[in-house]
This record gives sequence, structure tokens and C-alpha cells, in this order.
Amino acid sequence: MNMSLDKASREGRARGFEAGLVHGRRMGRCQYVLNTCRPANVPLREVSVLFILQGFDAIDKGIIEGLQQTVRVVYTANAVDMLRLAAELRPNLVLVMNGLHVFPPDHASHVDLVRGMGIRTAIWFADDPYFTDDTVSLAPHYDYVFTHEMSCVPLYQGCGCGQVHYLPLAASPAVFHPEHVAPEYRSDICFIGVGFPNRLALFNALTPFLIGKKVVIAGALWDQLLHYSLLQHGIKLQWIPIEESVKYYNGAKIVLNIHRLTYHETYNRNRRNLPGHSINPRTYEIAGCGAFQMTDRRHDLERYYTPGHDIETYGQVDELIHKMTHYLLHEEDRLRIATNGLRRTITEHTFAIRLSKLLELIFT
Repeated sequence: MNMSLDKASREGRARGFEAGLVHGRRMGRCQYVLNTCRPANVPLREVSVLFILQGFDAIDKGIIEGLQQTVRVVYTANAVDMLRLAAELRPNLVLVMNGLHVFPPDHASHVDLVRGMGIRTAIWFADDPYFTDDTVSLAPHYDYVFTHEMSCVPLYQGCGCGQVHYLPLAASPAVFHPEHVAPEYRSDICFIGVGFPNRLALFNALTPFLIGKKVVIAGALWDQLLHYSLLQHGIKLQWIPIEESVKYYNGAKIVLNIHRLTYHETYNRNRRNLPGHSINPRTYEIAGCGAFQMTDRRHDLERYYTPGHDIETYGQVDELIHKMTHYLLHEEDRLRIATNGLRRTITEHTFAIRLSKLLELIFT
């Protein structure tokens, strides 16, 4: 009995030592990228911007960080204070992110009043196309409409918006970055997000492959898995704070990115069934952590990342299992792709870069 315990102890230490080495090698490469890469310089404009928070911390913090690098004066406010502060501060621009969820019912009329003061207004939709039943009536109230979803540009142009632009999202380096994490955050495979029907279906098919691996799945609805009990030890049925998500991304060998369905009568408001062609913010955020990412394919992905070089993709379940098997066994391939993704995110996909383009369109 003692000999068995001693053997188990030695094996446990060996596994822990190897896991620490793997994590250390990843952090070493990420640190090299952080030390040697710098984002492109962006111009500082002599303007003031009032930014209206949307309530999604990861994006709100990124926008504030980006504005602080691109404009001289930045104000922030909650939606209920937009009209009052616009009148008091008289900024050159009122920028609204999304305009949904936390905004009052009279939001559109408040925007009209702000425009009546001679202040430019812009909205950047980050949830397209999932809530276009609502955004299509809101968009015409703004001078400038930006959307991260390319399929929605014709929609807004067709409802009378004069200035409509496709502008992808990004990641905040201050929020999403490589970091050392404790063993409890480490896993073979990680997914963080709501268990929407297409995601449940994928994990139902993956369950036999996942048994015996260290898996982290976090978010609501995952208790609806067909074989929930088999994966329950790795499932967290709650919202994970952004800081915790960053730790789980950093601790995973493989982070899955599964886009949600574009039409669902319960979870979406997209009666037109506009397609999802553009990648979600999670794509940039995972890459910004220096984590190895496998994502389902979207039309515009290759504008921002190159499959096999700085991200990996999958189609059918068999392809996903085949690739996960390969990358779990081949650390060097994982590290190469993950660090390339980190480098590209830092140099090309920050909010400062995106906001520089937005401001150019508005003030030039």
C-alpha cells in the first residue's frame, strides 16, 4: 500500500513538473513577443469624445484604452447620463457602443437631441447580426454607423443611414495578455461561453473524445448536455469574470472558439436571418492572451488571421477531433501558432488601431 502511494506521488510530481515546464516554455515565448513587438503608431487627434458605456467590461475597457491613445480628451458616461453630459461637456463626438441592453427606451430621441446640438454621433454595433430587429430602427438616428458584421452593412444602408462602415472589433492588451497562472486554471481543452444549441450539439459529439482529458467548460446552459454527468467535473455553470477568463485562456493547451447561431427564436432577434460572416471579439481576445485557438470558420477570418500560421480552424467534428489530437501531442506546433497569433494581435488588432480608423472616417 505504501509503495503504491509512493509511486502515485512520484508520478504526480512528474506530471506536475512537466506541466510547469510546458507552461514556462509558453510564457517564455510570449514574453519575447511582448518585448519585441509594438503596435503601429496612431495619430492623436485634438478632439474630445464622450463614450457611452455598454456594460460589457472587456469591450468598454478596450474602447476607453483606445480612445486615450487616439484623442486629446475622453469622457465616459452611462447611457442614462448621455444627454445631460453631452449638453454640459459639448464634446466633438458622442460614441455609443452597441446601444442595447443597458440603454433606456427613449435612447433614440436622446440621440436626436444630441445631434440637434451640433455634436457628431456614432454608434458601433458589436452584437450584429444577433439583435438586428432592434438595431435597424436605432441606426438611422446616428450620423455614423459602424458594425463589426460585414453582412449588416447593406441592411443599414437600406434603412436610410448615410454613413455606414464595416469596422471589426479588437482586443485590449491591458485586459487580454499572457500571464502566469496557477495549476487550477490549466486544462487540455477550454471553452467559455453560453451553451447555445449549436455549441451543445458539438460538445455532445465530442464527449467520448473528451473523457479522460482535463476539460474546462464555463457558462450557462451546459447542464443541458446529453452526457452532462461525464463532463460535470470540468463544467462551471456560471458567468466567469473577464479576469478569470484570461486565466483559463492562459492555462489551456487548446481554447475553442465556437460562434453562435445567427438565428434562433429564443436567443436571437434576427428575423431577417442575416448571416454571420465576421469573427467574434473572442477571436481577438484569445489570441491576445497568447493562447492556442481553434475556431470554426467565418468569411472574414483570413483578413485578420492565417489558419495554420497564427490560428487554427475546424469544420466537421471529425476534423476537430483529428486536429485536437495532433495539437495536444505536438507542443511545438501549438506554441508556434499561439505566439504568432499574439504577435499579430498586438501589432494589428488593438482598439487604438480600430478607433484611429473610426476617427479618420468621422473627422477627415
